[in-house]
Amino acid sequence: GLHLTLTQQLIVILTAILASIGTAGVPAAGAIMLLLVLNSVGLKVEPGRPETLAYAMIFGIDALLDMARTATNVLGDLTATTFVAKLENEIDMSKWN
Repeated sequence: GLHLTLTQQLIVILTAILASIGTAGVPAAGAIMLLLVLNSVGLKVEPGRPETLAYAMIFGIDALLDMARTATNVLGDLTATTFVAKLENEIDMSKWN
């Protein structure tokens, strides 16, 4: 029920992009990254605040979301590695046919 200004929305986008660069391999980094993004627009996760309830609900399912993020990260890494290996002629294609 909280409306963010355009500036706050841009801060959320920028903070999320910058925070996500180094967090792909860190377990439960999504929960920490969410705190960082919330704090960047002045939403404090403190007892008795509605933001804390929303954070707790998201944190409850973060393990499932973390599994999906990890699978996506691994798939992307494997795809990029295979692509570069193919460009460098490092793949023995006879093993793949």
